[in-house]
Amino acid sequence: MSSFINELFKPELAFLRNAILLGLLAGPVLGVIGSMVVTRRISSLAGASAHTALGGVGIALFLQRVAGLSWCSGSLGAVAGAVFAALLVGIVSIYAREREDTVIAVVWALGMAVGLLFLDRTPGYVDWQGYLFGNILLISRESIIMTIVLDVLVLVPAVIFYNSVLATTFDPVFSHLRGLPVNLIYLLLLVLTALTIVLLINIVGIILVIALLTLPAASAGSWTKHLWSMMLGATVLSWIFIVGGLLASYYTDLPAGPVIVVIASAVYLVSLCTGKFIKKD
Repeated sequence: MSSFINELFKPELAFLRNAILLGLLAGPVLGVIGSMVVTRRISSLAGASAHTALGGVGIALFLQRVAGLSWCSGSLGAVAGAVFAALLVGIVSIYAREREDTVIAVVWALGMAVGLLFLDRTPGYVDWQGYLFGNILLISRESIIMTIVLDVLVLVPAVIFYNSVLATTFDPVFSHLRGLPVNLIYLLLLVLTALTIVLLINIVGIILVIALLTLPAASAGSWTKHLWSMMLGATVLSWIFIVGGLLASYYTDLPAGPVIVVIASAVYLVSLCTGKFIKKD
């Protein structure tokens, strides 16, 4: 451990310091958004947003290289694709009264298919596997800035409107009768979830994004009784999973993303076995 800390301050390991910084900044977002995703049982919707983000990446890179739109970056496309999918599923579920699972399945498959088609027709080399599997060690300063902005967008409303968030999360019907804008809060949660997913794509990639979004909150939920304590516990666990995964990856020379998810999964399994003895009714 001490050797890891000593080497961490070497100039040539700036990428590792950036990865740890991103993990620490991402923890609060994962704690808050992940807890609401798990509590409201919309993790499959998060998966649809993640895979549609690939569609946005494919379209953005195609426009950048074919149409000459230099501002149309892969990150911007990922944000647009993820937010579009989240809002589409949310609006259809609320107003069209379609089966949410069917809409999610269609958006999930179509978003990824469109992305792969556009990436195939994009000239030049495209590291599409980087989007699928992620690489936290190759993050940019743009990702760190985006994470800071996302922290503010998530944490400030969560603190100020905590009671409203709590009410709409556990009893949306009663909240609607009290005059709370339930649908608006729900759509806002979907947008913030989509933005969190784009952040996670840099860490673990599209394929493993649902795991890192839900496992810290699910583990914390096994030990806690309140939403705020679940959010706090999920934040701490996210820090442990990401930093611990980077540490384990450093010593084993294994890819960081899968190692992070394996550690998170192991803790979740332990929490299932021990949580009922710790959590009191």
